[in-house]
Order: sequence, then structure tokens, then C-alpha cells
Amino acid sequence: MRIGIIGTAWLGGTVGRAWVAAGHDVMFSSRHPESFAGMVCELGRRASAGTVAEALTFGEIVLIAVPYSALPQLGRDHHDALAGKIILDACNPYAPDPAAFRREIEMAGVAEFSAKYLPGTRLVRAFSAVDATAVEASAAGQGAKLGVPLASDDAEAMQIAEQLVRDAGCEPVVVGDLAAARRFQRGGRGFRANTNAAALRRKLELVKAA
Repeated sequence: MRIGIIGTAWLGGTVGRAWVAAGHDVMFSSRHPESFAGMVCELGRRASAGTVAEALTFGEIVLIAVPYSALPQLGRDHHDALAGKIILDACNPYAPDPAAFRREIEMAGVAEFSAKYLPGTRLVRAFSAVDATAVEASAAGQGAKLGVPLASDDAEAMQIAEQLVRDAGCEPVVVGDLAAARRFQRGGRGFRANTNAAALRRKLELVKAA
């Protein structure tokens, strides 16, 4: 697949590297794409760097991993390019996002706010509840595969997200629709669990504990 990554920092860069290793074509983007030219060169021909607009045009799938307060503007500025895209939303409200802004989003549901800010997209909450170090270790085969919780209202987008989680060396854990993503947003039982899929399913009560 062709994948655009918006936000090539710790998480976006880690997941993107794993996808390149799995054979996907990945464009890493930021306002200053020249700043990670060295990383792209090291990854080889399947990796490239570009602006946000270029990554949105390039990607059949787009992973967004930016500060949450940037999401509304991203949705407004790139509404047409985002429309109809499968979006893997890894964004979480954190400081320095204003405290009142964070509280409002978390109380109403992070996934629901993301859907509001990115209308017309095929949204999947993915890679939002795991640490980049845990993804990196799982992709490298260090210990049990990391369980990555997913939520979406779009069944086909969910299936593609599941495969991309596997391609990143992790194991998908389907939690439910976007409303169910509350269970792994900050304060939920699945947030930063950083554990294997079986343990995550028990933690989220998707299966009965033995």
C-alpha cells in the first residue's frame, strides 16, 4: 500500500519504519520534510519525504500522529484531500493543549471529536494507546507481540487497519465502534497498557478472565 504519515515524530516515525520494512511505500511528512532526509535515505526506495499536502495526495491510507490541538486546522486546511481516505488516528490530547480543551474532548470521547474534526474520512482509532518503544520492540520480535486496540464505524477500514497493525509487527485487538474507543483513551483501561493481545483483551473485558 501507499501510506502517508502526518507527524513524523516518535510514534509516526517508528510505525512508518516498520511499514517500510514490511514492503509498503511510505511518505513521511512535516512542515520541514528536509529535516528527516537522512532517515528516508537510510530506509531506501520505499520511503520518501514530503509536505503534509503531498503525503495526503500520496497515501491511500494516512496515519495522523500530531498534537491534538493541530487536528481541527488540519481538517479545515486539507478537507478535500482527506475526504474518503482511510485515516488511522493516533492523536491524543496532551499538554501543552489547553486543560479545558483536553477535558472537553476526553469527556465527550476522543474518537468522536476526531470524527468531527475530520469529516468525510473513514476513521480508525489506531496506535493511539501504545508507546512507540513498545511498537519498536514488537516489530523487532522482542517478546510477545504488542496488542494494539482499534475502533471504527467502518468495517472495511477496520480490516485494513488490522492488517497494517500486523505489518507493523503487532497484533490487532478490535474493541468496537468509535464510541468504544473510550475504553482505550487516556483514563481508560486499555490506555498505555503496552501488553500482549491476550492480556489486553482481558483488561478490556473482551474475554472473560481465566
